Amino acid sequence: MSFNSSQLQAINHNKGPALVLAGPGSGKTLVITHRTKKLIEDCGVNPSNILVVTFTKAAATEMKERFVRLTGKNLPVSFGTFHAIFFKILKYAYRLDGSNIVRQEQVFSWLREIMRECKLDAEDEKELLAGIQGEISLVKGERLSLDYYYPKSCSKEVFIYFLKEYDRRLRSEGYIDFDDMLVMTYELFAKRSDILSAWQRKYSYILIDEFQDINKTQYDIVRLLAEEDKNLFVVGDDDQSIYRFRGAKPEIMLGFEKQYPSAVRIVLEKNYRSTKSIVDAAGCVIGCNKKRYPKKIQTDNEAGEPVEVRAFPNPSSQNKELARRIRRYQAMGYAWSDMAVLFRTNTDARLLVEYLMEYNIPFRLKESLPDIFEHWISKDIRAYLAIAEGSRERADFLKIINRPKRYISRDCLDTPQISFERLLTYYEDKKWMADRIERLREDIQFLRDLPPYAAICYIRRAVGYEDYLREYAESKNIGVEELISVLDELQESAEGFADSGEWFSHMEEYRAELKQQEQLAVEEDAVVLSTLHASKGLEYEAVFLADVNESVIPYKKAVLDEDIEEERRMFYVGMTRAKKRLHIYYVKERYHKQMEVSRFLVEAGLVTG
Repeated sequence: MSFNSSQLQAINHNKGPALVLAGPGSGKTLVITHRTKKLIEDCGVNPSNILVVTFTKAAATEMKERFVRLTGKNLPVSFGTFHAIFFKILKYAYRLDGSNIVRQEQVFSWLREIMRECKLDAEDEKELLAGIQGEISLVKGERLSLDYYYPKSCSKEVFIYFLKEYDRRLRSEGYIDFDDMLVMTYELFAKRSDILSAWQRKYSYILIDEFQDINKTQYDIVRLLAEEDKNLFVVGDDDQSIYRFRGAKPEIMLGFEKQYPSAVRIVLEKNYRSTKSIVDAAGCVIGCNKKRYPKKIQTDNEAGEPVEVRAFPNPSSQNKELARRIRRYQAMGYAWSDMAVLFRTNTDARLLVEYLMEYNIPFRLKESLPDIFEHWISKDIRAYLAIAEGSRERADFLKIINRPKRYISRDCLDTPQISFERLLTYYEDKKWMADRIERLREDIQFLRDLPPYAAICYIRRAVGYEDYLREYAESKNIGVEELISVLDELQESAEGFADSGEWFSHMEEYRAELKQQEQLAVEEDAVVLSTLHASKGLEYEAVFLADVNESVIPYKKAVLDEDIEEERRMFYVGMTRAKKRLHIYYVKERYHKQMEVSRFLVEAGLVTG
């Protein structure tokens, strides 16, 4: 096998620290496996003294399999994730086993109980608890001081109670979670120099893949492990660091040479994956980031087809063309799985999914698609429409009676079937309340003659449901934009349906089909739908980047310079997944609002500013 000069330099590196900057498609896995082989066969290193760390179990398995194929032997090199390696260390120190690791179902069960104790109210309980769990993980894993941490999911007082009560339950049941594995390993090494010394002798050579994704505690432990010999070989790409929300810190990689002044820097700049057109356009984009190692990714591959950039009037026309283009590629001989459509968030894929179903195109979702029709806002809207269609179910009335606020007591909804006459009788001595009920009845009667799209518009503005959402968001200290976007998407999905019954039937068909598609086996031939986050490390013959607009990519919440830089890295990751064909689409209007093209396309020189 032939290697380029940079790859050879990395493979032949023996002792001491090394920083390998590996651009997209530059052969980093090849370098790690061949360097490991070289250490054993040419440098006389005992394979049991080599530790190769990756970030996912799948990556560790793939790395080990490639190494075994390369050497033809099953040598005792340790391949594993940070958590697997650290848990191995804890097992020896504290006699732990798999039964001591808390299961996710148990965590959610505890968090629900704690939520009840706090009398915390939420329309979307699952979303709230997921947010709190994510913040607990961040605080524990990063060893952050609560004095300076301000939670986003709930008030600081409630968050502290959640954290302390959750940890109390873990300890009382003899469990640890994944964050404890990091913190306990760090504390063990910090307190017990004899144990640290034993593991330093065990792992005298450490290789780390995807180093740009490392967090502070993981790095602190690795530095302790490598302190004796400093044989720390780290491979990654600061331009592909896109997991800050999980605690990953690209600045750790950027500061590596300060921590290790003697480190050798090796840059793998040759891209073996993509055409020159794709490599050049991606390079223009990422070159706009200021906090990065300078590098010039190049390729000897052919120029290939130019990167296609197209504007569409709206998302429907964009997704219709996406489905047609995918069909054309398949007719040209591409496998479905040779193609991927990448989005900024997993909610952006819903409309495309409907077109893929219509065109009978098999697809696989890298992450589960949130079911907008199951969202509590959707349930409220459906309840309004169901009542307009004649439903008098108590459950439907409970959903809408005080959305917006009408101050109608739940006590008057005391029968399985509700009538407006009964409500008016209940409040016959309170004219102002009777007026509100009468107004609700008039609104319901007016909705009866409207198609779903117009009905939602009326509920939002004339009935005052959008004002209710603004009040709700303010009371919960959350951004109203997310709630309004659910309404926007719901209203868009209702367009074209003549009546509510037809729209409701479509919802059920969509959900049934979606469930069927989600059960596709990984090996089945299907177009991949993925977020930019989940696409990292993968490659496809043809890639479509959809909705490349301002407020989508970069995301509307990205305000600070460091946020924009991470969004730019995310777009760069998406572009460099493509081997032969890259299509970038954006829309001019969404939810009847004007949209701007993403600044990243201007930076790439693909559109004029």
